[in-house]
Amino acid sequence: MAMKFSGYDAILIHGHAQVPTYLSIQPHKIEFKNAEALRGLSAEETGRLLSQMEEDAGIDLGIMSNIRIGQAGERLIRYASVVVDTYRHFGRLGMGAVMGSKNLKGIVVHGNQFYPIKENKKEYQKLYRDLYKRITETEVMEKYHTLGTPANILSLNAMKALPTRNLQQAQFEEAENISGENFAKITLIRKIACSGCPIGCIHLGLHRRQFSDGYDFESTVLSYDYELIFALGSFLGLSDPNDIYALIERVELHGLDAMSTGVILGWIAEAYEKKLISEKETETPVAFGEKDGFLKIISGIVEQSNEFYKTLASGSYAAAQKYGGVDFAMNYCKNEMAGYHTGYANLLGMAVGARHSHLDNAGYSIDQGLSEFDKEKIVDMLLEEEKERNVLNCLVICLFSRKIYDMKTVSECLNAVGISMSVEDLKTLGEKIFNLKVAIKKKMGFNYKKITFPKRFFETECLNGKLHEQMAHELLDLYIEKAGI
Repeated sequence: MAMKFSGYDAILIHGHAQVPTYLSIQPHKIEFKNAEALRGLSAEETGRLLSQMEEDAGIDLGIMSNIRIGQAGERLIRYASVVVDTYRHFGRLGMGAVMGSKNLKGIVVHGNQFYPIKENKKEYQKLYRDLYKRITETEVMEKYHTLGTPANILSLNAMKALPTRNLQQAQFEEAENISGENFAKITLIRKIACSGCPIGCIHLGLHRRQFSDGYDFESTVLSYDYELIFALGSFLGLSDPNDIYALIERVELHGLDAMSTGVILGWIAEAYEKKLISEKETETPVAFGEKDGFLKIISGIVEQSNEFYKTLASGSYAAAQKYGGVDFAMNYCKNEMAGYHTGYANLLGMAVGARHSHLDNAGYSIDQGLSEFDKEKIVDMLLEEEKERNVLNCLVICLFSRKIYDMKTVSECLNAVGISMSVEDLKTLGEKIFNLKVAIKKKMGFNYKKITFPKRFFETECLNGKLHEQMAHELLDLYIEKAGI
């Protein structure tokens, strides 16, 4: 929103700064500013100081937003995240490392322009009221406003789809303790929304910790959601919300992607258990269910004190190639898994999706909705869903609200602000974006025909029973054929 109100639809940054730098963007002025004083600071400190530095410079132009990296991005860790304002992130696939490679510590955008509705005002107002009512007064978005995505913990656990202890199990015996219900009951203090949104899906919990003897405590407020509780909870065998919060906080401060970090920690715990690695590598004992070792390892990944940690900076795939445990390094095409073990649609969807994400094509949801196994239907649904989501992403429409914004509604919204796009136009756009993504990946060296799956996916029973590797590859071949790759 700040970008749009500053007059820009896109920002493209070339090259590499000689010293740590941040970019200040205003409607009529763009500056690259020295950020050497921010070198080595956490993502939280950097965000606070960036805002303060801009205010001290006398810049007060309506909406201000900033994105920034922590130490993980500076040190080019492949799964470094970019923190957006307070509680949002560009988390997966290492955008933080890209910014770090450019010596770009952050970007601050100021916007004070506005865009009046010049035509179709009545149509715009009616559509706005209708959408607002559907969003706030129906059950479609209720889950996100009440428990939020942590509501998934108990339902996925019941259907044998909650990855636990590095996917050695798909059910967690302590699921009740880390459920959305329990997090809300004992930690939730408030819910907030992204700018302009009436839902309030960002759940903020109180993390209280003792920092010295004599009952000396301090507290901080952290956001939590399903993927964080899975990756830093069930996947590591942790059942105390406060232990999970401790890991969330450490990941946040360093500027790491929480999902990749948690899945990497799961591989480390099992590799340590199987004696593929030892304290020589980890520099600390580590075990499922024990938070202290995990906390030390998270910091070790950022500090990179030895060869093991330098390897971990490239992810679980690189670490398993060097130290063993490839069969239980839970990643899809080098990107660590998300919190679903539902069946073939999820397995294939995360392998072929443009970002290897459950959000690319909702394979996990397709698995839950299928009444019977059907190869053709699975592939067709994955392709259709990804192409439609390309349109939503292109328009910066939150995927949580995808049931509100079907293609007919999106077309109506665009027409209401003077952009003529039919449903067929939108479908054509989705297809075009899909083909562009495939072309980009192929140009960067990605080969769909060389996709492999860790054996663990076929060893642990899921919602639809045990999966078979041969069938996974048959589905992959069918997908390649139908996608025209």
